Amino acid sequence: MDQINNILSVISNFVWGWPMALILLGAGLILTLRTLFVQVRGFAHGVGIASGKYDDPAYQGQLTHFQALSAALSATIGIGNIAGVAIALYWGGPGAIFWMWVTAVFGMAIKYAECTLAIQFRKVEPDGNIRGGPMYYIEMGMGRFFKPLAFMFAFCTAVAAFGAGNMVQSNTIAHSLLDAFHVSGADEATVRWIIGIGIASFVGLVIIGGIRRIGHVASYLVPFMSVVYVTSAMIIILINYDQIVPAFKLIFYHAFNPTAVVGGSAGGATVWMTFTWGLRRGLFSNEAGQGSAAMAHSAAKVEEPVREGLVAMLGPFIDTLVICTMTALVIITTNQWACGETGAVLTMKSFDFALPFYGTWMVVVGVLLFAFSTVIAWSYYGEKGIEYVAGKRAKLPYKWVYVVFTLLGARFDLQAVWAYADTANGLMAVPNLIALIVLSGAVVAVTKKYMDEKARGLHKPFRNRMSPFSRFDKIGE
Repeated sequence: MDQINNILSVISNFVWGWPMALILLGAGLILTLRTLFVQVRGFAHGVGIASGKYDDPAYQGQLTHFQALSAALSATIGIGNIAGVAIALYWGGPGAIFWMWVTAVFGMAIKYAECTLAIQFRKVEPDGNIRGGPMYYIEMGMGRFFKPLAFMFAFCTAVAAFGAGNMVQSNTIAHSLLDAFHVSGADEATVRWIIGIGIASFVGLVIIGGIRRIGHVASYLVPFMSVVYVTSAMIIILINYDQIVPAFKLIFYHAFNPTAVVGGSAGGATVWMTFTWGLRRGLFSNEAGQGSAAMAHSAAKVEEPVREGLVAMLGPFIDTLVICTMTALVIITTNQWACGETGAVLTMKSFDFALPFYGTWMVVVGVLLFAFSTVIAWSYYGEKGIEYVAGKRAKLPYKWVYVVFTLLGARFDLQAVWAYADTANGLMAVPNLIALIVLSGAVVAVTKKYMDEKARGLHKPFRNRMSPFSRFDKIGE
């Protein structure tokens, strides 16, 4: 197993070398500048659209704006927010959080572009089934000559779903439950199999129902689990209010004067290590650049591509700038970041340090809900990838294989699973980021057209009703 871990780590480090950093941040910078900082000027309008005032049942699609955002967030708000942040702190030190923020800011522009293109270049079949995502905007937007690039993305998506989508999630659930119940020794393997079978069974019941059932489940799970987790984190941060400013100072200082926690003690780290761990954990968390969320948002009931792009870009903000920051502040303000633990166990110990007993079980429940929602959402992404590669007939067999890998993830080694997931995520992002750079002109054109029409008052809410987001609706009109 150690040899497998070493091989996967070498491959993962190679994939996440300077070329990946260059293309990811380069694409984010290009899209931010070319859209004139759409993540800032379109933010309020995006919240207004997500509230439902612009939903029209007559539009083609399968999900409302909110359901599409929830389905995408159910994949992004997950283990990356609990275990991923802790792993970034362990390997990259507090400074890695700063680089996670950078990926989120640029990631908002990237996700806006992904999901705008996903609506602009999608296929609606006679039975109402939606085919959308990077493979389709590569093929339809860049031309059939680039179909091999689309094929590469679809294949990498189907493969990545077995890592980022299910094995990481079931592995972290098992890891968290074993620690919470203090299971070790000979009983550990048996308990891991039982946990894996339980998770796989529940996942199978949901994913056979397709995207409508996924969107329905996610629209309930995501808001609930996010509110509970963020509220608990906020309580801890307020308890340690005197450590908030020092925590931010630590993050900014170590971004350029790095310190990592490897082997249980604060040790040396390079700026490159801190940067890359922030980059890979940021991408794993918010998925900006991977193109995964574009597949969920392509199923939205909308005719204006820009509207769905504006809704989609809220994802990295909620996921990384809010929830990941909450986790990081809990770990740092409780001074547990250098205790030598990593993954979900570090987060559990940090919450438990401030809120004894409740903290541990709140994180365990959070892991269960976050991970489960991510597993069911990623099943849809993998299914769409295999559909593009092998046709509709491959979808059902793929779902069953996906369920099996969900079971196996609970049994595998933590380091091996994360290294595989990182590698698959990186390979999946490359063709998508290339396409976003090439098609940035198309994104700019539809953005300018929509914003000009909105300035002339041509885009009014479909439903004139009050909502919890009404103040944002007024700003966004």
